[in-house]
Amino acid sequence: METFTQPKITGYRQLNEEEAALMNEIKAKGVELGELVEKLRQCQGLDARWISIGATDLQTGLMALTRAVAQPTSF
Repeated sequence: METFTQPKITGYRQLNEEEAALMNEIKAKGVELGELVEKLRQCQGLDARWISIGATDLQTGLMALTRAVAQPTSF
């Protein structure tokens, strides 16, 4: 795996290779879930409000997972 030194970002720390891999896995699942949400939005007769609520909750969950790995020190 290629080593990447990220630029210093206030409130964030340098991730190790395992943490970076976890972040990439979370991001990949996010893409997969986003595609599912779009597929649901294209289906006639489904409740668009609940699809939107589900999409928001999925985004919140993915953000929580990325914060669990990154452990930012800022709000």
